[in-house]
Amino acid sequence: MTTAVLIGAQWGDEGKGKITDYLAEQADVVVRYQGGNNAGHTVIVGEEEFKLHLIPSGILYADKICVIGNGVVVDPQVLLQEIEHLEAKGINTSNLRISSQAHLIMPYHKKIDEVEEERRGAAKIGTTKRGIGPAYMDKFARVGIRIIDLLDKEEFEKLLERNLQEKNHLLNKVYQTEGFSTEEILAEYLSYAEKIRPYVADSSFIINEAINAGKHVLFEGAQGTLLDVDHGTYPYVTSSYPVAGGACIGAGVGPTKISKVVGVVKAYTSRVGEGPFPSELFDETGALIRDIGKEYGTTTGRARRCGWLDAVILKYSVRVSGIDAIALTKLDVLDTLDTIKICTGYEYEGQKITEFPHSLKVLAKCKPIYEELPGWKQDLSSARRYEDLPVNARNYIKRIEELSGAKVAIIAVGPKRTQTIMLEPIF
Repeated sequence: MTTAVLIGAQWGDEGKGKITDYLAEQADVVVRYQGGNNAGHTVIVGEEEFKLHLIPSGILYADKICVIGNGVVVDPQVLLQEIEHLEAKGINTSNLRISSQAHLIMPYHKKIDEVEEERRGAAKIGTTKRGIGPAYMDKFARVGIRIIDLLDKEEFEKLLERNLQEKNHLLNKVYQTEGFSTEEILAEYLSYAEKIRPYVADSSFIINEAINAGKHVLFEGAQGTLLDVDHGTYPYVTSSYPVAGGACIGAGVGPTKISKVVGVVKAYTSRVGEGPFPSELFDETGALIRDIGKEYGTTTGRARRCGWLDAVILKYSVRVSGIDAIALTKLDVLDTLDTIKICTGYEYEGQKITEFPHSLKVLAKCKPIYEELPGWKQDLSSARRYEDLPVNARNYIKRIEELSGAKVAIIAVGPKRTQTIMLEPIF
């Protein structure tokens, strides 16, 4: 049995889609376990680019079972659009399985997300306005609607009418905006139900059966550690658990079934949305990294904030998720730089901090302490072995290992499948 959880070790957007796609070739089952269509994974196969939001990246391999787990919140309209888009490109989606226990994103979730973010004004948290947060709120308030409910017309109608009484009151009286009619949503969602029905399954059973049969299972996380609702930079976080432990909850497997945790680390740091970011660059170097790295959101198109690699964050991520292997991505983006910096600690009110602070008030006042390394000034995109990398690039990798406490197992030097160097096997 080999199972691996693949997570983002920073603020998301680390290149998890490429690494999932690369490892999926060796896996039998690929599982998405949290988040919604607020996540976006870009995968390049040959000359073709695929942008995935809900469906696991392993779908690009015809022989892989791909599972959307119970921990995911599903917008059925987006899901079906994604299925249709893949099928139009010749990708067979018949091996897709969707948990019957996954919760639905409803039209009122998206509306509430939008008006609430607008109400916050300057205190906005940077939500994608896709309804993910409100859907998780309903889930934990025990008024959510699951996919299994959608497949039962009477049950779905009953739950929808109950929820609209509350949601329409909230939208009308608090936000002074129009609500929704039961008939309108009912007709739309019941049309989705029949299209989704063939994919719906007991996903926990499928995953555990594969593990018990000795198959390779890859759990694909969305977002990143610093966006985790418990362990991230709260409240500038997502509404689910991107850390490795979230895989057990969001896929329905026990912790004893997880054998490896792979943390995807970008060779620099980026984040989307609001919140403090100690190593953020506001100069030409930051703009250069953004442009070369094409740092614009897959889902939203928003420009990402860019900065130097933050080893304080990496060490924290290794601790909270038990990362034992690093997949280092976008190393080639730094090819043209004379000097490369790593943030090794923070200065806060004259004191050095080497552990990540939980207080955003403290984090906002932290100044990065940098260690400088010489750049390699060489194109890495054609490197296929560790020995092909220049000495300065190898020294940078070694320093990341020393500061994070985890070994680098995979190095990506470009977006294509072939632009990947494997140092240690995952499966």
